[in-house]
Amino acid sequence: MEHKPLIVAGVAVAAVAVGGGALTCAVSGTESTTGLDTSTTVTVDGHKALSGDIVAGRTSSKYSPLPWIGGDTSVVKCPDLKAVAGVKVICTAREGDGKDLSIPVTVLKADATSVTWKFERV
Repeated sequence: MEHKPLIVAGVAVAAVAVGGGALTCAVSGTESTTGLDTSTTVTVDGHKALSGDIVAGRTSSKYSPLPWIGGDTSVVKCPDLKAVAGVKVICTAREGDGKDLSIPVTVLKADATSVTWKFERV
């Protein structure tokens, strides 16, 4: 019976760790699927493209959503992202300490109505 409080404490610590891991995975994803509609779409070289403002906003909000996932970023700027699988662009940002960042963005798949893309944390 003396070990019961230790077991309960161990189970509680494990539950917090699993919950924190699940939360981290849920909000830290670097992949997005964005619809191509009149408010998000521009044209680049005759192809539909996702507006760089949309890419920058999503990247900014997901780059460091929790303190233990990367540092703070500001002033994220991205070029328009052509909706063609394999296309890569580089977004720029500034870390909280003033260091400039280059954030690679890649189109994973695209069709007439949406584009799936991801960015890399550097």
